[in-house]
Parts: sequence; C-alpha cells; structure tokens
Amino acid sequence: MIHYISSENLTIERVCEIVEHRYKLALSDEARHNIATCRQYLDNKMESQIEPIYGITTGFGSLCNVSVSKADLSQLQYNLVVSHACGTGEEVDGEIVRLMLFLKIQSLSYGYSGVQVATVERLIAMFNEDVLPVVYEQGSLGASGDLAPLAHLSLPLLGLGEVFYKEKKQTAAAVNEQLGWQPIALQSKEGLALLNGTQFMSAYASYVLSASERLSRTADFLAALSLDAFEGRLEPFDERVHKIRHHRGQITTAAVVRKWLEGSELMAGEKKNVQDPYSFRCVPQVHGATKDTIDYLKYVVANEINSVTDNPNIFYEDDIIISGGNFHGQPLAYAMDFIAIAIAELASISGQRIYQLINGKRGLPPFLVANPGLNSGFMIPQYTAASIISQNKQLCMPSSVDSIESSGGQEDHVSMGANAATKALRVMRNTERVLAIEMFNAAQALEFRRPKQSSPRIESIVAKYRNVVPFVEQDEVMYPLIERSIRFIRENL
Repeated sequence: MIHYISSENLTIERVCEIVEHRYKLALSDEARHNIATCRQYLDNKMESQIEPIYGITTGFGSLCNVSVSKADLSQLQYNLVVSHACGTGEEVDGEIVRLMLFLKIQSLSYGYSGVQVATVERLIAMFNEDVLPVVYEQGSLGASGDLAPLAHLSLPLLGLGEVFYKEKKQTAAAVNEQLGWQPIALQSKEGLALLNGTQFMSAYASYVLSASERLSRTADFLAALSLDAFEGRLEPFDERVHKIRHHRGQITTAAVVRKWLEGSELMAGEKKNVQDPYSFRCVPQVHGATKDTIDYLKYVVANEINSVTDNPNIFYEDDIIISGGNFHGQPLAYAMDFIAIAIAELASISGQRIYQLINGKRGLPPFLVANPGLNSGFMIPQYTAASIISQNKQLCMPSSVDSIESSGGQEDHVSMGANAATKALRVMRNTERVLAIEMFNAAQALEFRRPKQSSPRIESIVAKYRNVVPFVEQDEVMYPLIERSIRFIRENL
C-alpha cells in the first residue's frame, strides 16, 4: 500500500493507519513540484540577496546577527545538526519515531521550507525501509522546534548517529552502506528546516490521542462491568438526566453504558441500595469530560499535523522570506497537559471503583476471595492501583506553565511542550495498568453474583477474559495475572 504525500488534509486516523500498517510513502507530483520550486527560488534568491536572511546566511538563535559567507553555508547547516544532537534519557519508542519521520516529511512537502527534493526522498526511504533513528526523550524545550530530538532524527541523513534497522541498533553509517545510501550534502536552510518544527510533540500527541480514545472506550466497558458486579443502579445513566446538562461526552458515555448493560439479569434485579457512590453514579460526568478533552486534543493535533512549523518560511509566490515563530509548541503544550489530566481521571475514578469492590459491601466478600483472613485476595492489587494513581497526580503538574530563558535571551519564552508530551504518554500507560486491575477485580466480583448473569455482551467478554485470567480461588502470585489483564484490554477493548 502506498500513500502519496500531498497537501490533502490528513486526519489523525489516517496518519495512525499509515504508520501502524506500514504503508510505503511516495511524493505526489504536487509535493515534488512544491519542494523543487521553493528550493529553486531560494537558490536564485541567494544569488541576488544582499541583506542577511536569518538561519540561511546568519547564525542561529542569539547568533542571528553573525553573517556567514556563501562558501560556508553548507557547513553551517551541517554544524547545526551535529551540535544540536544533545538528547538524553530514555530512547523514544519506534512507533513514535515512525510518526516523527512521517510528520516531518509531510511538513517539508508543502514547499515553504526550502529543502532539496533529495533530502525529503531520503527521509521517505528511511520510513519505507524501516530505518528508525535513535531519538531520546529529553532535550526539547518545545520552542524553536523540537531541536534536540529532530537533530537525532536527522543525523542519519549525514551518515551519523544510530538507527534501529532489522531489529538491531546499528550506526547510521553502517546501515547507509548496506543500503547503498550516500550522505546528504545539506544546502542552505536545510539543517534549520529539519530541526525546526513540532514533530516530536506532534508524534507523541498523535500516539497518545489514539491510545486515549481506546482507553476511553475501555473505561466505559469497565464501568458497566463494575456497576453490575457491585449491584449498582442504572437510573443515573438515564438519557433525560444528561440531556438537561448538554455536555456531549456525558450524553455519549451514559448511552454507551446503557448499551453495555442491555439484557443484564443483575441490573434488572431488585436493588436494596437507594444510591451508589460517585465512582459509579458520576461515570457519565467524569468519563464524559475526558471524551470532550480528547475531542479538543483531536482539534489541536489535526491542525498541527497539517501545518508548516519550521522557520523562516519561504513564500516564493510572493517573493518574500519571513522569520516567524510557528515552531513554538504552546498549542500542543496546553493540549498535552490537558489530556494527561483527563486520562489520569479515568484512572482515579477506576481506582475508587476497585476500592468499592474489595470493601466487603453489598454481599461481596472482603477482598473478593473466599475465606478472607487466611487469604489476602485482592487487597494488594488495589494498593498497586493506588500507587499508580498517586504517580499520575504527580505527573499531572502542568508543564506548560513553566518557561526558561535560553540561547542568550533570544529564546526567552518556551512552551515545555515536549515535557508535557512525554509525561502524557506515561500517564496514558499508567492509566492502562489501573484499568487492567479494575478488569481483574470486576471479573472476580462478578463470579460472586452467580448464577445471575450480566448482559450477553459483557458475559461474552468476561468469558474471553477467563481464557487468559482465571478466577482466583485462593492466594497465588498475582503479577502475571495483572500483566495478562493489561494485554487483554489492550488487544480486546
């Protein structure tokens, strides 16, 4: 399958499909024309331009007033890439690096960046051959672009740095030799075009967004399962309640939970309790607010992945080069902080449902095990969930409220969007673990309601779950069961 790079608007779903299903990329005629025309304009401009042009005939950042001779312009761009490859910390996941490559290719293809066609084609070849640069999580301030991560992404173009190829970390030089690739000789502006941009933040945002939509669906299912296992009430999910508050996510959540519980014998039974705790009764309000936040992130990311975010921008049709600030990650920084908070709340309310299930209420045995006392049962999985939820709270301190002066004061306000992005990924993975523990607990609790049945849809999923995670009769080693539960919800919900 081939995806042709063009100016056609991309959706998040389309981007994730291309990356996940390993589409091959190719330049459309339109993209090739835009790139080549912009490059030709820049070459011509360089012959006639007397005044300095930032980043093209000058240094960078606070060195913007230092002019560079024509003979040194290629060296200037080379030096930029190698000097900015200062990332550290954990290595970025391969799927996110693929997203970075794709989004960088897309951004350069609009014809406002001044790169060579050959440079974009090499990035495409790297994507198609699954040559993934080693990129590190730490180093970007989220303004002037994701400079350090994008420098690591670009090093292999020069035959430098490291890559993953054929499931092995190798030097880029060795892989280039295997594939018969010569290093790219960067021309004026190209290093800056490669390093400026928000593709590190945007790749994380795309990845987290896709996962967040899945976790939102999973949380709705688990709320329905736990509600039935807890002998909760369905009235708080009545459509009329939510229509008078108007929030779209809230209305949707209530409808989803009602659908999951259609035909439940347990839900149809007589209820002894007049009211449920908030962690059950307020699921539409909490899960719904997360859905609305996901929609906001989708709006921001959709704009970003269809944007030009390097600097300066070359408008060849208007015969002008403008130095601006499209590399500033503030929109993404806010959005990633917001989604981290919203996803953390799915874990928080899930943790409270877990606690209610093990607390010996409504006919359920303490800690969901026969002969409690001799058996600790599900006491400590709740501890584990509580620990993870607490860490999420610590991670949800917004990154976007911080800034730090850099580059001699020229770059005196930064977004910290890269930190927001990497934190959001950790929160997302933590939340997945908490939801898996809720699945573990709720399925166990449901067994104590037998012979009564939940809905056919819920029972079908629980039966499938029981193929990989058995009912716990007495104390046993729990961590493998939690790991299986994590895999189950990732692959089935």
